[in-house]
Amino acid sequence: MNVEEEVERLKEEIQRLGNIQPDGSYKVTFGVLFNDDRCANIFEALVGTLRAAKKRKVVAYDGELLLQGVHDNVEITLKPVPPTSTSS
Repeated sequence: MNVEEEVERLKEEIQRLGNIQPDGSYKVTFGVLFNDDRCANIFEALVGTLRAAKKRKVVAYDGELLLQGVHDNVEITLKPVPPTSTSS
């Protein structure tokens, strides 16, 4: 699986585990993601995938490196998908 595919899978998992916000974004804590069995099976390096997604401005969270235990309560926000313009 390449990085783009992993970022897409990460988006799906955050939507599955997270809570939708009024602006269309989703929020989930690192601990919920890290401790989820399905995520553990999908992502070899969850932290690396999160960093790649952050670099691509797909997700936002405080800090650079998230560590299990220490950062379990850090909120990860999946940014809302910008509306696609429909031209007629």
